[in-house]
Amino acid sequence: MKINRDRIQQNLAELATFGIDPQGGLTRSIGSESELEARKWLIDKAQALNAAVVTDAIANIWIVTTRSTTNLKPITIGSHHDTVPNGGKYDGALGVLLGLEVMQTIIENKVSLKHPLQVVSFTAEEPNPYNISTMGSRSVTGKLSQEVLNSATDCFTGALLTDSIRKAGGDISNLKEAQLKENDMAAFIECHIEQGSNLYKKNKSVAVVSKITGIYREQITVEGEANHAGTTLMEDRHDALLAAAEACLALEKTIVGVGRNDVAGTVGKFSIFPNAANIIPGKAEFILEIRTPDEQTKALAIAEITTALNGISKQRAVQFNREVILNQAPVNMSPVIREALANSIQNRDEELITLVSMAGHDAVHMTDITNTGMLFVQSIDGKSHCADEETRIEDIEVAGNVLLDTILELDKILE
Repeated sequence: MKINRDRIQQNLAELATFGIDPQGGLTRSIGSESELEARKWLIDKAQALNAAVVTDAIANIWIVTTRSTTNLKPITIGSHHDTVPNGGKYDGALGVLLGLEVMQTIIENKVSLKHPLQVVSFTAEEPNPYNISTMGSRSVTGKLSQEVLNSATDCFTGALLTDSIRKAGGDISNLKEAQLKENDMAAFIECHIEQGSNLYKKNKSVAVVSKITGIYREQITVEGEANHAGTTLMEDRHDALLAAAEACLALEKTIVGVGRNDVAGTVGKFSIFPNAANIIPGKAEFILEIRTPDEQTKALAIAEITTALNGISKQRAVQFNREVILNQAPVNMSPVIREALANSIQNRDEELITLVSMAGHDAVHMTDITNTGMLFVQSIDGKSHCADEETRIEDIEVAGNVLLDTILELDKILE
């Protein structure tokens, strides 16, 4: 039994017509017209399979086929259909559409499963104008309160999140009823493009994800002294920007020194004040991020960075004020699902590769309530979150067939 390669390619092309950006990619954020159009298209596709479709309180789309022989909990495949600004057509969407393709293949072959098969497209996985990412998966796993959601507004327009959710078919006032409990489903699998270059460099189609990285972020403010850029002697300066620049380089040195390709450090947000050409910067603000699947490595890196910042502070007579704004621990994928994915890959005569996900996903939050696993698909040249994002149909076909085999195996072994 195999998925229909031409059909999944056509579905990817059709979904990619919603949110075409003038810069060449896709922009499909929560509440936008293109996102609502994509929702309608997904629901129409599901209803054509005679599957039951439910939009929950946070506007997650649940597609269920009840062709099962017992009262066991559902096995779920899913990801998200929204995009980053000017993003690609595979990130998130591939996982949803391959889920639908597996469902349709099973229906067409008249396979009776013990478990109901379910596909989910989560709401607002990507960062968005409401500044709440992985919104759908965090909401249904009890990590986002109704109060937070009710107060969220679009940072550009001031529009209420509650209104956008309502337009999408949800109702935040019913959030508690929509929250999932442990063991409400038998398993959850997210198929996703790798968004990195490991598989591309190895020229391989798929990989099993062993764990999803931890993410640590600090908001750091450097307090120096603003002064005249021309009249202040170099030895009299307390330049916050230069101190912050040294801190950034210290982060790079620390992370490179770890010597692991599953550890990354980034400063991606940076501001200086007063930001004028003729004034020595008196203050700098930036966000420092460390990603690693190993908590001990994170602790050692933070300690080394702390030592470096203390030295910079003393040398330049500036002050570093640090606030931890995110400390998300790494999560392990289910051994049962990892083994099923591995068996399916090897049975299809593919080489078994295991990777750590260095990006966060909805799967992170699903680990709290069920057996969770991830399958990666090659990203050409490692590109993602951009218009050049591309995944070959040959690799998508391999992933779809591995996913199909995995669902069939899990259906047999899970209770």
